[in-house]
Amino acid sequence: MPTYILLSTLSPHGAGTIKANPQRLKEVNQEIEQMGAKVVQQWAVLGPYDFVNIVDAPDEKTIARVSIELAARGTAHFQTLTAIPVDEFLASLK
Repeated sequence: MPTYILLSTLSPHGAGTIKANPQRLKEVNQEIEQMGAKVVQQWAVLGPYDFVNIVDAPDEKTIARVSIELAARGTAHFQTLTAIPVDEFLASLK
């Protein structure tokens, strides 16, 4: 299954939601699964992004839906990247 990296930055409203209900992060992960993807790993980070999420999804259409559905809520901004395992990348150069 393809792997994607979702970089997210909370909006002020999103930060307020997390502060009031930290468990909301886990609830969103379950909602992502209902959309057909799966959060494999997740980190809270310092810097220009608030979270780094490693997500498996069957295809680009599914991850695009996840990104749009989450962004439409107005609680965070997302950047979605396709992740290619290094060995696969190197093999593609042969």
